[in-house]
Amino acid sequence: MSKALDAVVELLDLEQIELDIFRGRSPENERRQRVFGGQVAGQALVAAGRTVPDDRPVHSMHAYFIRPGDPTVPLIYLVDRVRDGRSFTTRRVSAVQHGKTIFTLSASFHHPEPGVLHQRTMPDVPAPQDVPSTAERMEELFGEEGREYRGRNPIDIRHLGPLSFEAARDPSLRVARSMAWIRADGELPDDPLLHVCIMTYASDMTLLDSVLLANGLTWADGKIAGASLDHAMWFHRPFRADRWLLYSQESPVAAGGRGLARGELFTQDGELVVSVMQEGLIRLIG
Repeated sequence: MSKALDAVVELLDLEQIELDIFRGRSPENERRQRVFGGQVAGQALVAAGRTVPDDRPVHSMHAYFIRPGDPTVPLIYLVDRVRDGRSFTTRRVSAVQHGKTIFTLSASFHHPEPGVLHQRTMPDVPAPQDVPSTAERMEELFGEEGREYRGRNPIDIRHLGPLSFEAARDPSLRVARSMAWIRADGELPDDPLLHVCIMTYASDMTLLDSVLLANGLTWADGKIAGASLDHAMWFHRPFRADRWLLYSQESPVAAGGRGLARGELFTQDGELVVSVMQEGLIRLIG
């Protein structure tokens, strides 16, 4: 396991300080001005999952980012046991800092059962081993400065199309769809909840880039300010976050200072395992 991934696994190992109350932290020496949204969502899902029997995996979560999180102080997660039914279990989680709720999550857990089957076909794309890593792409674009990216990301991401930096420079590269192979950068323990929470963390890393790609923008150009507003995921089948997953992402609309993005995660065998939706603030400032 890489040091970056090991650090994320530690972040997801919450401290239980009372029944249905958990404490999480942010990475030490965090450079961000606010807590990364994928971290809060992943930690909240850990808190919810630890109050549910192992034979009921999560099948959906819906979250709202209410206030920016402070990376310098702990996050307190309060779990509300909304319902324990015969087939479904529902949990509501609030993340609190400085006495205020900064994030809420509702998650539903379901005992697997047989039913109808169909899915969208996986896009035909090159294999992950034939695609350069983001670190290699960044180094090619920015030289020595881009080399600093190497080894810092807990998720190995290999983009199949233009990066937002490239689309900002070349209008012909502007598209509202992007795809990338992603996986945790190392072997993970055999804990299904951990794999789901790692992918919850990872799903927030690139999804809004599809909005930027369509408009020739990048987070680094100083022209926009952005933040995740809400995030929803549906988990269709078991998967491992340390195996390659194709993340197909697109933005159907941007309006009113907000952009909507949706994504689908496929295994290399073509199974659709996760669906994602997110709306983000995309505010023009430059």
